[in-house]
Amino acid sequence: KICSLKSSLKGRGQQGNVQPFSDEDSSIETLSHCSSLSERTSAAEEAGETEEMAQEDFQYKLKVYIDSTVDKSAKTRQGALDGLKTAMATKILYEFISERRMTITDSIERCLKKGKGVEQCAAASLACLLCIQLGSGIESEEVFKTLKPVFKTILNDGAANIQARQACATSLGLCTLVAEDDIMDVFATMECFESLFTHSYIREDGSRPSVNPQTTQLHTNALLSWALLLTICTGSHIRVIAQKHLSKLPRLLENDNVNMRIAAGETIALLFELIRDEFDYDDWEPLCEQLNALATDCNKHRAKTDKRKQRSVFRDVLKAVEEGDFQSETIRFATERMVIDSWVKKRTYDAFREFVGSGMNYHLQANEFIRDVFELGPPMLIDSAALKAMKSSRLERHLYNAAAFKARTKARNKFRDKRVDVGEF
Repeated sequence: KICSLKSSLKGRGQQGNVQPFSDEDSSIETLSHCSSLSERTSAAEEAGETEEMAQEDFQYKLKVYIDSTVDKSAKTRQGALDGLKTAMATKILYEFISERRMTITDSIERCLKKGKGVEQCAAASLACLLCIQLGSGIESEEVFKTLKPVFKTILNDGAANIQARQACATSLGLCTLVAEDDIMDVFATMECFESLFTHSYIREDGSRPSVNPQTTQLHTNALLSWALLLTICTGSHIRVIAQKHLSKLPRLLENDNVNMRIAAGETIALLFELIRDEFDYDDWEPLCEQLNALATDCNKHRAKTDKRKQRSVFRDVLKAVEEGDFQSETIRFATERMVIDSWVKKRTYDAFREFVGSGMNYHLQANEFIRDVFELGPPMLIDSAALKAMKSSRLERHLYNAAAFKARTKARNKFRDKRVDVGEF
């Protein structure tokens, strides 16, 4: 049996040419695994080094921009301000900026005082972005204490550049919201805005004030900033304001400028939302008639785009005044979503978006201060692989958009002949 087993094994070895597993083969396989592991490790290290180099290059550019804000050339200063604005609008730079906040503040102050027109506008916008980056705290308060007197001086100076005054009206409102630590100072800033936009009120005798379009835009910006600060006022102060202004704000609805009419309508809706159950308004029916007229405006002397924008806004304003209703809107960013379900939230969101622009979704996702304002909680940490897996494919998005477009077209065609404003044709 043993002989037969040996011959059997010998035959199998000759037929299959089987060789025993040697220590040399084991060492080769081990080296192969180590080689692939080292390749992956080196690739990860290279990616990390590349990212670190890119970050260093980016910070170097920012330092150059900061240094260039004090250059003798106005064009160079303008380019530096725009570069800093773009960086702050699209990235979170708290650590880098926090160390250099007073240097940047001094540059902004210098550009506001000595610059002209466009440079002053850029500096005012940069001040807001700086406060947004720093958030609500001691650091932004220091910045604002330096810049607030400059903002107010330009805003109240009738001889100053009108574009600079418009920019300061908007920037002063948002910086006050973010960085002001005393509610009495907030009320004082609101009175500063009131001294501007009340000049556009139609007088008691029905006569219209003579205001040029640029000044009207200044008054519009002041009104929007005033409404923004209204969202953080105490209930008792809001009642005082409603008593003083709610009967006069409808006069702005007769303004020739569509932006002023819209700003006035949204401010009225905001006031009604804040004091609906605490204040009796006597002229409610005339106001609703006026809002309905603007929601169905067909005047031929007005541009079609202005009428379209106006009708859309005033339909929502009319619902807010009549029914206390708000047309909610959902903002999606990364894997999260935020519902804008009130006029207070809408005014706040619009104010931040005006400065952050296309970077708003990124700030909603990563900026702790803005997330705190909108009660979104701490930032969610999601790696790029998980985020990519959650995204729909390009074909899926295309099919969804095509279906939505088709449904929207059918719905519009169905009601196209039943619109209220067919009279303009």
